[in-house]
Amino acid sequence: MRFVLSLLTVWLLQLTVVQGAATSDAVCGQRKVISSRIVGGHLASNGSWPWQVSIFRGGSHICGGSLIAEQWVMSSAHCYFGSLVTYQYDVVLGITQLKKPTDSVVESKVKQIFSYPDYDGQSGDIALLKLMSPVEFTDYIFPVCLPDSSVQFPPEADCWVTGWGMIRPGVPLPPINTLQELNVSLINRTACNSLYNSNLNISLGEEPIKPDMICAGYLEGGNGTCMGDSGGALACKLEGGWTQVGIVSWGRGCALRSYPGVYASVPFYANWINETMAANDDGKNGGLHHTSTMKLLLLSFALALL
Repeated sequence: MRFVLSLLTVWLLQLTVVQGAATSDAVCGQRKVISSRIVGGHLASNGSWPWQVSIFRGGSHICGGSLIAEQWVMSSAHCYFGSLVTYQYDVVLGITQLKKPTDSVVESKVKQIFSYPDYDGQSGDIALLKLMSPVEFTDYIFPVCLPDSSVQFPPEADCWVTGWGMIRPGVPLPPINTLQELNVSLINRTACNSLYNSNLNISLGEEPIKPDMICAGYLEGGNGTCMGDSGGALACKLEGGWTQVGIVSWGRGCALRSYPGVYASVPFYANWINETMAANDDGKNGGLHHTSTMKLLLLSFALALL
């Protein structure tokens, strides 16, 4: 009997290890299709940024977003400010060319929109969209990794921003509307504030780059985000996978000299993101992985028999 119980214990331990290994496998931030890495707003290959989504309202693209779990998309609060009627929005996943969708494309209605409660038009520019139902991950639909609140991104990090925004003020993408990708440099908040303060804009005031923001771009201008890119992901390649550092939020003009793009800092809002998702889990887990309570009870029981 002792021998049987020992075998049971070993089996349960092995089961726990196997299941733990399965959940520890890369479940975010992986790119199966890699596009050409050319600096400066070039066309992305189909599937090269599988977390990038397009958000439609009234049949037209209004903002970008990023898939962060099976049932959750992260975007900018200003995209939905004053219009939280969910049936107006469609989330399009697995798409690269807006006017030429492929079989990889999946559309989902929005079940709920959670904008940061203290969004004031600049700070707090983050929103979470809960989809009607979880989506299946594919080579073309895959979540980006989220950082903890303590994660520091080094200035030399390999970071990219993606979106379907205008290529110049008033100039939209060519008719097929292919996703654009741009390699950008991170700029610390102190340096970014100095740049924005050098030509003070009264409407922005001094020190417009708040603690919940991060900057990225080029000091010389010419390449950067523009209207229509809002909500998209600024993602950096880290050891564990591609991790989102920022959400396209605002800037002065489009890629103007000395005015890099400003992004909502994802690490700053990491706790709010996790709390919001956990509080609104409808039982389908929505991408949050939980250890089975029964498995833990069986394991505890088995260990007690040793």
